[in-house]
Amino acid sequence: MSTKVGLIVPHDYKLLSIAAILEVFETANNLFKETKKPFEIMVFQSAEQINEEYLFGYKVNSIEESNKTLDLILIPAFTTDNMVEMIAKNKNFIPWLKKQHKDGAELASFCTGAFLFAASGLLNEKLATTHVDACSAFTKAFPLVKLKPEETLTADGSLYTSGGSTSTFHLLILLVQKYCGNEIAVQIAKIFSIDLNRYKQSYFSTFRPNHLHNDTLVAMLQQKIESQYHSIEKLEEITKDIPTSTRNMTRRFKQVTGIPPIEYLQNIRVESSKKYLEQTQLSISEIIEKTGYNDPKAFRKVFFKMVGMKPIEYREKFRVQ
Repeated sequence: MSTKVGLIVPHDYKLLSIAAILEVFETANNLFKETKKPFEIMVFQSAEQINEEYLFGYKVNSIEESNKTLDLILIPAFTTDNMVEMIAKNKNFIPWLKKQHKDGAELASFCTGAFLFAASGLLNEKLATTHVDACSAFTKAFPLVKLKPEETLTADGSLYTSGGSTSTFHLLILLVQKYCGNEIAVQIAKIFSIDLNRYKQSYFSTFRPNHLHNDTLVAMLQQKIESQYHSIEKLEEITKDIPTSTRNMTRRFKQVTGIPPIEYLQNIRVESSKKYLEQTQLSISEIIEKTGYNDPKAFRKVFFKMVGMKPIEYREKFRVQ
């Protein structure tokens, strides 16, 4: 008996995400040449969206009118950065997702699809991940979800999520493995050249300082850190001329940026070191000196904690040729 798979095609979906999902499940079906296909793939939209009978070669089903009970529902990534607006436009999917899950369906989201997934409330107190650069916004929007920013995928009972980029394929392979077995999953991994040993997405993260605020004192300290990070020995050196106490400055800084000044400094230094590793032939010792570290051991420890791999491994993986 085929597994009934429902792919939702919401407003603002990312075409690349849809394509990856369909390609993997169709490839799995094609591996069963002489036998019954393992997946019955169906496409779903809200009635107010539907203006074509077929999408991507599949007949479109209306979530309001269909009475199909599914085994697995897939939520793709979104193109927009305005997740509040996206959720509002796709609110009709939420009660349908909840009903399908109540009726026994497993649910899986990919990359920023986790935002719509979480809006259903089904991820409350559950493990989840999303695109690494969207994690801060996700945590603020859904504090009850146990977000794991460093993970490429999560599985909590019948609920699955993946991070950004190729993490989509890692989750797809996991789902294929569950429904088709290990042998087919390995074949899929080989066909799509997916590294099954990649468990973390932290090394794809890029620190993006928040400058969209009106706190002039915080902005002053940000500017000092960003321009003097290579020479700062103690934060007290650059805060002494800011007209507020150190304690108050630390509190305000964390409130505005989400992290304390010392962590901000470490992020700026690590981002700088990543650029040197990617774009220059400087030795690790030279990079350590240029980014303001005095202790090579401390640098390597901080770098590994934030990036998820050793500096030399990062250079080998991301060096611009």
